[in-house]
Amino acid sequence: MAASVPIGAHVSRERPLEAAAELDADCVQIFLSDPGSYKKPPPHPEAEAIRASEIPVYVHAPYLINVCSPKPNVRYGSRKVLQQTCDAAAEVGAAAVVVHPGHAEDGIEAGVGRWPRTLEMLEFEVPVLLENTAGGENAVARRFEALARLWEAVSDYEGPAPLGFCFDTCHAHAAGEELSDAVERALAITGRLDLLHANDSRDPPGTGADRHTSLGTGKMDTAALRTMIRAGAGAKAPIIVETPGPRAGLRADLAFVRAALESDD
Repeated sequence: MAASVPIGAHVSRERPLEAAAELDADCVQIFLSDPGSYKKPPPHPEAEAIRASEIPVYVHAPYLINVCSPKPNVRYGSRKVLQQTCDAAAEVGAAAVVVHPGHAEDGIEAGVGRWPRTLEMLEFEVPVLLENTAGGENAVARRFEALARLWEAVSDYEGPAPLGFCFDTCHAHAAGEELSDAVERALAITGRLDLLHANDSRDPPGTGADRHTSLGTGKMDTAALRTMIRAGAGAKAPIIVETPGPRAGLRADLAFVRAALESDD
């Protein structure tokens, strides 16, 4: 199978287009603010250049966002920073905003029920992609049965920009899902696949640990990882690598993705 989808990497907020050129990446993903903070994203100094570029730039929302929380201060604060992130993403002409759906201390059903209200309140000009998550008590998108409940709850959304789905290979591994057909099963639930995060895991399956590592070097079955990459490409989803380390490591991971798409093993 030849690569026919955009392939790229998560890079620094500073000079993302320069990083894309150095990596020979078709697309990139960035944070627009501190991922561990509720602070409003500052204006990006290269907003005009990013808007004018043909390189798709995806934005990952801060990890602290949790619109499923029963705690009003957490829920309202999360909605606020998600709205601010969507606004900032529109300013740079982002391809989409990726967000973790969150978790609820009072149960998955209650948490899922808070997403429709969030969507009623949000105004976004770029697509928002909900991502399957790795762990967390009562996480609303960790196990696929919970993802199905979430998708049913948001299925009636009809906004100015679409609501989509991002599949993360490491998160599925951490959740303990069977990986051989994980992309297909997720796609059957959501009916769409808008982005695939290709990541290996530092930890064994089912631990809930969201710790990425370079492709082919972690605890994930390498054949299963290649299978998920090919399934994502088969669904025409762009592929983003989110692995840590120096740029040379990202180049090796991008080469792993391309090789997976060119082989059938």
